[in-house]
Parts: sequence; structure tokens; C-alpha cells
Amino acid sequence: MRARGGERGLAPHAILSLRIRRSPVIPEQTVALNRRARHEFSIEETVEAGLVLTGTEIKSIRAGKVNLADAYARIEHDEAWLIGAHIAPFEQGNRYNHEPKRQRKLLLRRSEIDELLGRTKSKGLTLVPLRLYLTSKGRAKVELGLARGKQAHDRRRDIAERDARREIQRELADAQRGR
Repeated sequence: MRARGGERGLAPHAILSLRIRRSPVIPEQTVALNRRARHEFSIEETVEAGLVLTGTEIKSIRAGKVNLADAYARIEHDEAWLIGAHIAPFEQGNRYNHEPKRQRKLLLRRSEIDELLGRTKSKGLTLVPLRLYLTSKGRAKVELGLARGKQAHDRRRDIAERDARREIQRELADAQRGR
């Protein structure tokens, strides 16, 4: 007669240790940021989307060889596409390596695609990738922003506000140090 180990033939204390051991949870890891997008656009809303990738593309993403600087997203024929994102060819890849600037399909729900299509058509908004990251499960996701282009005076005002915040922080730090 076996103790609660069942078919494995494990003692009860061994069963407890099997239940406790789990793979460590890896937090999401940001691979690429599109800092230029936040400078050139005012972001109204963000959406998370998956990516359809080949094997060499995901390996290059895990190595951090991604550039989102000139990328944007577009909805064509009821499908969302990421255009202009540069994923460098995988170094150990052979003749089946991917093309760096190819269009990549975005994985979104039908309702999300319809909503994004309506908002980009009617309000003149643009879909801009803000960051590309790996989830705790190892899946590549892209954070898209519904963005409106900034005018030159808006950019200058943002820079002035940022400088003012920095100056205030500097003054507070000096006051705390007793200068």
C-alpha cells in the first residue's frame, strides 16, 4: 500500500516539495523604447499587441537588437501591421534568416482593430510603437500609442516645462544639502 504519492511512489513530504517548486517568475523586460515618439507626438491612449515573428526574429529581440525609431503601425484590410521596425538579423542565423525591415503582423482582437481604425480615420490620430518588451512567459509584445503630432510650439513648451521641473528639483536638492 502506498502513501498519498500515488503512482509516483513518493512519500507525503516529497509531494509537498513538488508542489512548492515552481519556475522563477521573470518580470517583463523592455527590449526597445521609442523615445522619439514621446518627443514628436502627444500620446492619448496606449494599447498592447502581440507580434507574429519568425524564430530568428525572436532570438534577435531577446539579444536586444531592435530599433523602433522610424516605425509606425497601420491597419490594412482589417489587419494591423507594424511597419518600419528594424530587427537585426540573427548572428548565428543561416540562409533562412529574416529580412530586418519587413512588415510584421500585430495580434489584436477584432474589436480593438475596429476601434483603432475608427479613431485613426476620424480624429487624425496615428498608431506609433512606444516600446517592445518580453512578457514573463517570453512572448514579444509591442505597446502602441494613439498619438497626435505635436506642433513646434508644443515641443518648445514641453522642453521649457521639463527644464523648469529640473531646476526645481536642483533647488530642492541644494536646500536639503544646506547650500
